[in-house]
Amino acid sequence: MLADYGFNATLTAKPGMGTQLVDLLLTGLDEGSPGASEHCVVYLVSRSASDSDVVHVTEGWTSEEDHHRIFASEAAQAIVARIGGLLAKESEYTDYVPVLGKAAF
Repeated sequence: MLADYGFNATLTAKPGMGTQLVDLLLTGLDEGSPGASEHCVVYLVSRSASDSDVVHVTEGWTSEEDHHRIFASEAAQAIVARIGGLLAKESEYTDYVPVLGKAAF
């Protein structure tokens, strides 16, 4: 399945809370969570090499509509609400249209 919509998000945790932010974001892969949806074809959580409180999330979705529908779910909104309490500032988002790539973990 190919991704027709995606985005990168950069989230900056409050000082010393980068690990908690990463752990919370990784729950997005749990059964019933957004990243576990068949419509989410890429869900990558990374940390900055120079600042462990800066976390990057890359997501690829089958469509923008699927992304918005899945993120309107109760499970997704619960994660989003918990993320807010860990952030030092507003997250930065860049949306894109994926072309082709590879992921192996």
